[in-house]
Amino acid sequence: MPTEHASGGGDDPRLVESLERLGRGDLSARDTIIELCAERLRRLAHRMLARFPNVHRWDDTDDVFQNAAVRLHRALGQMTVETPRSLMGLAATQIHRELIDLARRHAGPASFAANHATRLGPTDPSAGGPATPVANAPAPSEPPDRWTLFHEAIAALPGELREVFQMVWYLEADQKTIARLLGCSERTVKSRWRAARQSIHAALDGQPPE
Repeated sequence: MPTEHASGGGDDPRLVESLERLGRGDLSARDTIIELCAERLRRLAHRMLARFPNVHRWDDTDDVFQNAAVRLHRALGQMTVETPRSLMGLAATQIHRELIDLARRHAGPASFAANHATRLGPTDPSAGGPATPVANAPAPSEPPDRWTLFHEAIAALPGELREVFQMVWYLEADQKTIARLLGCSERTVKSRWRAARQSIHAALDGQPPE
């Protein structure tokens, strides 16, 4: 896969300079950072959205990208980000959080997804007729679907495991590329990937998300 999907497109001098400005306390650099990374962030949002079937049905890439960009802009004012790789890791985290929030929203009893379909009301026993259509009848409260629980389990992973899992699962990076980007051995990547999968497997009680 292209390295830019995992690394943020390489060390663009303009991006590096903007991160340095931000590190010196120039918060206006956040706008430049978002602008320079916009297309890569949109592609990342598109790839991650595809892994959220219950969100993909109702929201498009631009919806996710725009809301995640607001989250990223806010996060850049609260923490230090020194490298393009760290920036893309932070961006992936913000997109992930946005997608989880959307997934929970769409699964809730007040959501359009829960109430858009016409539901059948009770049949009148005295009339003996068919059930009466009831538009937008409220749906009962339901627990989060298994895909939402799956992505929440990813978000709950320790940082090193989460970073590797995100690169493999969302970005489809190979382990050799990940090892180079993280500055560690392929064996370490494999170990973290295995540990992440085991943790998620346990969080879902050994059942797949679908």
